[in-house]
Amino acid sequence: MKLSSFGRKFTAGAGITSLMEDLGNALASGDDMIMMGGGNPGHIPEVQARLTEVLGDLAADPDAVRRVVGIYDPPQGEKRFIAALVDLLNAEYGWNLASENVALTNGSQAAFFMLFNMFGGDYEDGHRRHILLPMAPEYIGYADAGIAPELFKAVKPEITFTDAHEFKYRVDFDAVEVTADTGAICVSRPTNPTGNVVTDEELARLEALARRHDVPLIVDGAYGTPFPSLLFVEATPTWNEQIVLCLSLSKLGLPAARTGIVIADERIISALSGVNAIMNLATGSFGAMLAEPLVRSGEILSLSREVVCPFYRGKMERAVAAFTQAMGEGIRWYVHKPEGAMFLWLWFPGLPISSLELYQRLKERGVLVVSGHYFFPGLPEDDWRHRHECLRVTYSQDDAQVAEGLRIIADEVKAVWAAH
Repeated sequence: MKLSSFGRKFTAGAGITSLMEDLGNALASGDDMIMMGGGNPGHIPEVQARLTEVLGDLAADPDAVRRVVGIYDPPQGEKRFIAALVDLLNAEYGWNLASENVALTNGSQAAFFMLFNMFGGDYEDGHRRHILLPMAPEYIGYADAGIAPELFKAVKPEITFTDAHEFKYRVDFDAVEVTADTGAICVSRPTNPTGNVVTDEELARLEALARRHDVPLIVDGAYGTPFPSLLFVEATPTWNEQIVLCLSLSKLGLPAARTGIVIADERIISALSGVNAIMNLATGSFGAMLAEPLVRSGEILSLSREVVCPFYRGKMERAVAAFTQAMGEGIRWYVHKPEGAMFLWLWFPGLPISSLELYQRLKERGVLVVSGHYFFPGLPEDDWRHRHECLRVTYSQDDAQVAEGLRIIADEVKAVWAAH
């Protein structure tokens, strides 16, 4: 089979492909694999009960059934959901949005593919522009989303130690450089994989940089504010026309509905809707219609703050305690300060083997994690040993399994050091 450059690029090995294949194969095999690799949200009884109630109301309404399965939405997305969201965000935050400032996509991954390739790549003036990631590590799903080669340029973070076994990444603004070849800046908040939350001050400085150079600041809020609010520190919901804010319904408890939300300047939304039409014809209605009553009533915000956030905070605290007990003393290890999302980012300085080899050894022991080296798109391949000393693990699933998985990780790390 002969493939174009596009075909070769998107059928070659990629971190996100490997991750999703591992998850799918483990689930399909029926083996007792401890699933600590993906970002599948936990199942929160209160959220599922509320969604079941809304689903029942939809099923009982013939007009709603026709809308959810029987007609195409416009490329911008389901109109009633967008209108309800605009009303909610304007009332809650005074953002002065219009419906023209919002578009829906078939999941956030599709949104980033479109946005990155709208602002990065080859321009008519002959420039090839990149997407600037001001703080690596960043989301594994960005890495291979560019059609043009070397679409991303990333910056190493500053590392500060916040406790005996805890550290935090911060944006190194002295190293962040926006040039004529920068098409957009992108940061996730909270960050997948580390749970880092860019501070309000850091976000304001990034926005000022974007404004000064007339490029968009893309903020990936899939885990963040205003919903689903997987935040354990204070972070102000922020939007203006310099910012492209990307939200999602997945981490609220609707990952299979594949509903991404983009809030941006109306010119960006118009362009994105055009790409949406070509790529997808229309976005799916299901997620938007299921969430619309929660948006219209404002319940999406109260559920996020009062149910979803405490659920994950409790899981995070139990996971950190379990790993701290399992590791003990004698080996250098750190966890990134868990400020949000649903992951622990584990760092083992001087690890005698690579994180990829550690991942493979853990997989053989029935624990599925993700090697940290995948999370550094835009950095030269081998210029930083740190990228090969980290693992990402999720704590969203059953507490007992998470604790057992963390015990096995600690045991394997100790075995590696003992053998060297």
